[in-house]
Parts: sequence; C-alpha cells; structure tokens
Amino acid sequence: MNQVKIIASGKYLPQAILSSEIETKYNLRKGWSEKYSGVQKRHHVTFESNGYMGARAIEDALNNSELDLSDIDLIVSASGTFDYIIPNQSSIIKSELKEGLKYNIPTIDIDTTCLSFVTAFEIVAKILDGKQYKNIILVSAEVSSNGLNPSNPETLTLFGDAAAAFILTFDASGKSNLIKGMTKTYSEGAYQTIIEGGGNKNWFRENPFNESQYTFKMNGKQLLKLAKNNIRDFLDEFFDDLSQSIDDIDIIVPHQASKIGLMLFKQMYPQKSHLVMENLSEYGNCIAASIPLLLHQCIENRKIERGELCLTLGTSAGFSIGASLFKY
Repeated sequence: MNQVKIIASGKYLPQAILSSEIETKYNLRKGWSEKYSGVQKRHHVTFESNGYMGARAIEDALNNSELDLSDIDLIVSASGTFDYIIPNQSSIIKSELKEGLKYNIPTIDIDTTCLSFVTAFEIVAKILDGKQYKNIILVSAEVSSNGLNPSNPETLTLFGDAAAAFILTFDASGKSNLIKGMTKTYSEGAYQTIIEGGGNKNWFRENPFNESQYTFKMNGKQLLKLAKNNIRDFLDEFFDDLSQSIDDIDIIVPHQASKIGLMLFKQMYPQKSHLVMENLSEYGNCIAASIPLLLHQCIENRKIERGELCLTLGTSAGFSIGASLFKY
C-alpha cells in the first residue's frame, strides 16, 4: 500500500451551456441531448485556455487547504488536451498561477486521455515518500469544445470543459492509502477514438484544415462493445489478489463516458448501483477532468468520509480500462 492522503481539492468551470442552446444552434430536435447523451448542460470555454483553467483549479484547491504554493514539491498535469504541442502542459499551468514565477516547482505531464487522473494518482501515490515529495498537486484541465464536429450530434452534445485539482500528501499515519491501481490496454480499439490531424502522422503543413480530420471522432458502438466484453474480467482480475472485493466498496466514482456506459456498468453490478456517483447531466463528459470533478463534488457534499473505500474506474482512448482503489 502507498501512504497517500487527499488533503484538498478544487475546481474551475467556464460558462454553462444548456442543451437547448446547442439544439437550437445546430438544428437538433428539442430534448435530443438529454435523451441520447444524458446531458442537460455542460460548460464551454469562451476566453479560457487549459492553462488558465488548471491554474484557477489549483488556486481553489490551495485555498481549501492549509498549504501555500511554496509547500508543493511537484505539479502533475493529468489531461488529454493541451494548449501547445510544446511545451508540456503542466509548465503552462504553473506559469498561469499567481505565484507561478516565484517558485521553481518541477512540472510533469501524464496523458492517458480520459484515464489520466486515475493513472497519475497511482504514479503519484508511489513516489510520495515524505522526503523529496511530501505534497504533490494533480490537476486535470480539459477543453473538449474546440475539437467537436458540429455535424456529429453524438459528440457535440456529450462533451464539456472543466478543470479539477487535488493536493496529495504523504500520510505518515498510514490511515489513508492507495490500495491498488491497474490499467490494461486493448489495442483493437486503438483507432476507435481519435483526432487524426495535428500530429506527425498528419502534420499541418501537408494536411490543410478540414472539419473531419481535425475534429474528434468516436465509434461509440464499438467502444461500448469493448467495454461490455472486458470490464467484468478486468475487475475480477483487479480484486483477485486483494482482501477486499467490490462488495466492500463504499463509493464508486466512474468516468462519465456516456449515458449508456454508466447504465451498462450499473447493470453489471446491480448490487452496487446505488453507490455509483454521476454528474453527467450537469457537466457532460469532461475527458480526464470527469473523475476528479466528480470526486471533488463527492468530498464537498460528504458523499465520502475518511476511512471509506473509493473505487475510481473508467475507459479511455487507445482503448484502455483503468481503476484505482484507495482508502480516503
């Protein structure tokens, strides 16, 4: 077990956009978004960047703690979207902090798209040692709205923008800890979720902008099939070497991938469906910010108490399934 304790969290949300506004703007039938995507509203950036939102979420987390930026030993950006190809996103977020130029805190990025927070939480928990790393900030800042294709209602109505930040500390008492983290990648789904343009495979100079190549594509049916075929086996293996089982979990914080995805998981584990937290209707799918935003809400609303077991679980582009089990 890794001795890690969540001591504070924070968030930043840009302007709220109602589903009715999107439906009117893009000539969709009234109620389409809620019926098919399960989303009533989401937040979309106007002037904000990933860096701006991430910095504000970090400052909110610091305000909710007894720490200052000078107490932080590392800043980790756990996100799938970014402001620039170079430099790394965490360095941009740090530069946007009010005191970002004052302290030379190291910054790194961890990107497993929608699972970035889950992956980063596991890695950070393992390097927290109470010596070199006492306090680490983990931040997920996602702007999905810039990459959506207006001609694809499935993705247009599903995704939102948000940022959430957590301060993790080494817990000398051992009362709070990461029990296990695990990720598996099923490469038959590698190209089922993609933005084709912008990388070295389809570089800008040789590939002038067109809507299809430079916007988000998702084969929802194939992704659901992959999830349905693999999640149960994944969780059986996850708990196989643990003294705990899924029946011991106090709260489940899943990625808000889609309305059908959440329903699928609940159908697999009906005995735990009442413990599955959701905020899809309020915020949409916020990529890697979904899980930390929902976890922040759960902590803020006292849905989870100290000493309780929390399971975070999700899927991501690539195609991966990941989970972490920790004692809050």
